[in-house]
Amino acid sequence: MPTSLLVEIGGLSRVIDCGLGVTRGLVEAGMDLRCLSDVVITHLHSDHVLELGPLVHTAWTTGLKTPVDIWGPAGLREYWAGFMASMAYDSNLRVEDEGRPPLDSLVRLHVLEEGAFTIGPLAARALRVPHPPVTDTFALRLEAEGKSLCLSADTAPFAPLADLARDADLLLHEAMLPEGLEAIIAKTGMGEKLRAHLTNSHSTPDAAARIATQAGVKHLAFYHLIPADDPAFTEDHWRDAIKGHWNGPFTLARDGLAIEF
Repeated sequence: MPTSLLVEIGGLSRVIDCGLGVTRGLVEAGMDLRCLSDVVITHLHSDHVLELGPLVHTAWTTGLKTPVDIWGPAGLREYWAGFMASMAYDSNLRVEDEGRPPLDSLVRLHVLEEGAFTIGPLAARALRVPHPPVTDTFALRLEAEGKSLCLSADTAPFAPLADLARDADLLLHEAMLPEGLEAIIAKTGMGEKLRAHLTNSHSTPDAAARIATQAGVKHLAFYHLIPADDPAFTEDHWRDAIKGHWNGPFTLARDGLAIEF
């Protein structure tokens, strides 16, 4: 399924990105949706934001009564306003008929910008990364209780990520196998424009591995895999791609995977 993360750090749970399937994924991970409190959207491509509204709405229909803080790039407010407009009939009816608090009154939106910010007791830093043509895409570093996590978001190779990830317990970095590119082009029926986008906007495994090595992180995991669902490409392909560039612990992400850090 598309990118979604549940980060448990500092005694609380935060959701990072809301691709299709995030609500079911969180429930299967054991999260009580009534406890949803913080969401961060790294950028507004659909595979990171498509199910943000449905997640919050589903939490609300299961009994959520407490505020939800949502951070996201410029454009987040327009997304949320559009979602609320699309669900106006249902949400207004549920307030009147079922006695729920107005959904919009529970949601607090924050524009995500480059630099330091806090999510409750969690210290966070955002770094704008190159993911053309999207100009507002942010890698994140999250820290609490002596633990640190860095995630790249979607990005072309970007040297400053090594500084953001310096000595992190875990680096989650996107990765694209070049040998899988043509299979994606053939599967989607798209042509040169998609090939150019993927090539210019994403990182190869060796480039991501070099970032991890330069940063001195303790554990490297690849997520947002391209391709993610082609049985022709196994974990061995990914491990072969990082040989000579990363020698530490490595994990290849899959749906439902839990990584301790």
